[in-house]
Amino acid sequence: MPRYRERDTIHGRGASWDPENRFTGMRYEADPDAEPGDEEGPRPGTEYFEEDAAGILSRNDSPDVPYTYSLNPYRGCEHGCIYCYARPIHEYAGYSAGLDFETKIFVKRNAPALLRVALSSRKWTPQVVSMCGSTDAYQPVERALGITRGCLEVFAEFLNPVAVVTKNRLVLRDLDILAALAAHEAASVCISVTTLDLGLNRVLEPRTSSPKQRLDTIRALAEAGVPVGVLVAPVIPALTDHELPAILRAAADAGARSAGYSLLRLPHAVAPLFERWLEQHCPDRKEKVLNRLRAARDGKLCDSSFETRMFGSGLFAEHLARLFEVAARGVGLDGDSPPLSTTHFRRPGQMDLF
Repeated sequence: MPRYRERDTIHGRGASWDPENRFTGMRYEADPDAEPGDEEGPRPGTEYFEEDAAGILSRNDSPDVPYTYSLNPYRGCEHGCIYCYARPIHEYAGYSAGLDFETKIFVKRNAPALLRVALSSRKWTPQVVSMCGSTDAYQPVERALGITRGCLEVFAEFLNPVAVVTKNRLVLRDLDILAALAAHEAASVCISVTTLDLGLNRVLEPRTSSPKQRLDTIRALAEAGVPVGVLVAPVIPALTDHELPAILRAAADAGARSAGYSLLRLPHAVAPLFERWLEQHCPDRKEKVLNRLRAARDGKLCDSSFETRMFGSGLFAEHLARLFEVAARGVGLDGDSPPLSTTHFRRPGQMDLF
C-alpha cells in the first residue's frame, strides 16, 4: 500500500500530494476497493485559520542569519514554491509539508497589536526586524487582510527599522510606508528572484509574481528611494544556476543596490516533494540536479550545519560562490547593502526628559 496518495500535477499548486507527517505518522492511503477516478484526493482549495498568537517576534540565534528577530504574519504560504524550506514547519500543527502547506494558511490578525506591545516594552532594544523569516508576508491573502501593512504602520509609528524579503509585487501597495521609513534609514526590501524563465517560474513557484513583475518591483522601489536588493534564492544546481549572472544583471539594471544568493536545501519532507516535482516537470534532469546537490551537501540532499547550510561545500559550492562573486562585481552589486539605523527610534507618547 502506498505511503501517500499520488495525484497528477495541480494547476496553480507546487505540490501535488501530501507526504507523511513525521510527527503524527498520518498519511493518505488509496482505497483498495475504489474504482479508478473515484478518489477525490487532497482538496486544492485554500482554507484560512485564525491563529491567536501570543507573541509575534521570533528570536533567531543562527550565525547564518543577519537578524536576531523576524516577524511572520502567516504560517503556510499559498505561493506554493515547491522548494520552500519552511514547508516542514506545518507538520508541527499536524498538517503535511505538501498540499497542506499551501492550502491551509494560518493568519495572525493580532500581529500589529502584538508588535506594538513588543516595541513599547522597555525591554525592547531597537534593532532591525526581518519580515519575514519563513513564509512570505505578501502572499495572496494579504491583499484582502492587510496584516502586513498593519505591521508596517507600527514600525513607522516607532521608526523601528524593518527589512522585507518577498517575491510578490504586492509590496508596492505599501510603498508609501516603506518610503517614509526609508527617509529615516529604517526600511529596505529584498526581492527574491529564482529564475527569469516564465515557464519554469509558473511550475516552480506557481502563485508568485512573474520574473518581469519582480524586476518592475525593484525598479519602482528604487525610484521611490527605498533601498532594494535582489536575492537569487534558491539556486538550483543544473536547473537555474546558469541564470545567476543574467538575474544579477537584470536586477542591477532595474535599480538593485545589493545582492545575495543561497543554495537549494531540502529538509525533511521537502526532499521527496522536490524529487516528485522533478519527475513530473524535469525528468531528464532529475538525477543531475540531485547528484550535484549531494555533491554540495556532503553526499546528502540537506545539510543543516551552521556556516555551510546556506551555500554548501565542496567544488560545486566553490564554483557557485566564485560565479556569484564575479557576476556581482561585474554589475556593481558586490558591495554591502545600505545599513539600517535605529537612530530615530521612538516610543510614541513617551515624555522627552531632555
